[in-house]
Amino acid sequence: MDLASILGLVGGLVCIVMSMYASGGVVSTYLDPASALMTIGGSFFALMLNYNIKDMTKVWGIMGKSFRVPDFGEIKMAESLLSFSEKARREGILSLEEEIESVDSDFMKRGLRMVVDSVDPEMIRSILETELTEMNERHGKWLKMLDQWAKLAPGFGMLGTVQGLIAMMKNLEDKSRIGPNMALALITTYYGAMLANFILIPMMGKLGGQDAAETKVREMILEGVLSIQQGDNPHVLQMKLSAYLSPDNQRKLEELHPST
Repeated sequence: MDLASILGLVGGLVCIVMSMYASGGVVSTYLDPASALMTIGGSFFALMLNYNIKDMTKVWGIMGKSFRVPDFGEIKMAESLLSFSEKARREGILSLEEEIESVDSDFMKRGLRMVVDSVDPEMIRSILETELTEMNERHGKWLKMLDQWAKLAPGFGMLGTVQGLIAMMKNLEDKSRIGPNMALALITTYYGAMLANFILIPMMGKLGGQDAAETKVREMILEGVLSIQQGDNPHVLQMKLSAYLSPDNQRKLEELHPST
């Protein structure tokens, strides 16, 4: 689990609740099922107008990924590429065929298979870059979905405000309805802002960071695969791979392969 996401969610809720009491209110003051139905339910079904059922059933799982720490194994990938490079220089490219199946990354596995099959380097680059682009587009689709929801939620909050004011104005003679209608008018705007700014936009940021991290690892793998095919010295390959790693991971890679 991503501790930062959990702390952010819990800490944010604590701050919001404390601010409620600090301003003289209580939590129950801000709970209104009608407002939640308008803002959360309304914006969700409006989002469904733009996507199919299959996409909508997956959106919850995508949001859940913001609470998990993905491990793209950049150090493991770099170490494997260096090991393959050393083996290829000692025994030839064809010697890698036996070990390709042991690779965890399908992306690296496909690249190495093409190297063993003597596919043209430009073709390898084109195929792997296309696969990388497709991955980014898939991720971008989910980010766009959350972005649309983040835009719809405040809009439905404003709709709820207008709806509540209309109901209040039409029933001014019924003083018992003024309070509930005013609550609907104000709380829907509150819920819309909360859903967009406290949930959806931060999740987009977290998922966007995960996409960037996975993209960088795959770019590193692409350069590593092409370097192996070109027969680069493992020391040269290590320098290429290190350019994609953080300083801490660069030191770890150096500890794992001090002789290259």
